[in-house]
Amino acid sequence: MRVPGPLPGIPGIQQSRHPGGPGVPLRPHDTAAVREGRPVKRRIPDKTWAAAPCYGAPMPSIREFQVTFDCAEPERVARFWCEVLGYVVSPPKGFATWDAFDRSRPPEDRGSWFACSDPSGAGPRLFFQRVPEGKVVKNRQHLDVRVGTGLVGEERLAALEAECARLVALGAVRVRLLADDNDSCIVMQDIEGNEFCLD
Repeated sequence: MRVPGPLPGIPGIQQSRHPGGPGVPLRPHDTAAVREGRPVKRRIPDKTWAAAPCYGAPMPSIREFQVTFDCAEPERVARFWCEVLGYVVSPPKGFATWDAFDRSRPPEDRGSWFACSDPSGAGPRLFFQRVPEGKVVKNRQHLDVRVGTGLVGEERLAALEAECARLVALGAVRVRLLADDNDSCIVMQDIEGNEFCLD
């Protein structure tokens, strides 16, 4: 595992001008420090010591974060998630609309991609790409749609059920309620079967 360079603001680590250039290697014993939120100290090329940032620290090399969905119908799934999250359609850079982007592509590629984003800029961009194969197993990761934050018991369950009813009307599928005295959640599927939770 490697911490990618550059790491601005950390003494002794210079900005790399070569993509894929050397990073700061992490050794197996470093993982305990990262898990515990302690800095990882590492001897670096100029013989000075530096503390690499831990979980929760800014990651200055990341410019944008997005979540990508493989799907059969990118625009349809993207518009579903716009309704779920209050997102807006975000056209590709350099194009006013997705239609304009599609017209620039070969016919076989048209409709292969779509995206939406949080109008406030707080949430990640969601990107949808067409793939030939269908979904056959449970997702290894999923989104949690946080509608019950700060609520417990019956009040939380009422908020989850109200949101579940709204999303089922949009085409989502209710899978099951995971009941708990205080922290219930509802497992759902989007319009192409991707799991998510109302939490």
